[in-house]
Amino acid sequence: MKKQYVVLLPMLDAELSAKYRPDHLAYLEKKYEEGVLKAYGRFVDGWGGMLVYEAENEEQVKAWAEEDPYVVQKARGCEIHEWAIAKANLQA
Repeated sequence: MKKQYVVLLPMLDAELSAKYRPDHLAYLEKKYEEGVLKAYGRFVDGWGGMLVYEAENEEQVKAWAEEDPYVVQKARGCEIHEWAIAKANLQA
């Protein structure tokens, strides 16, 4: 059974992040096309970004995260958490 994982990418070096952004986005597009990356985005306050992967286990996600150009080039850190998604019960 597949699980969801959140990967937090805290900013370590803004200059390196800007330099490797195109490579990072190309990598994310590849993972999205493979069907394993479900969502991604950056925090507008400059803190960093967040990815949502779907995988069998955390080891798979760790391997993908460690291939991300941001992590390889030490532009961003990497923190992985299994995520139990809960549907919102929104009422007007």
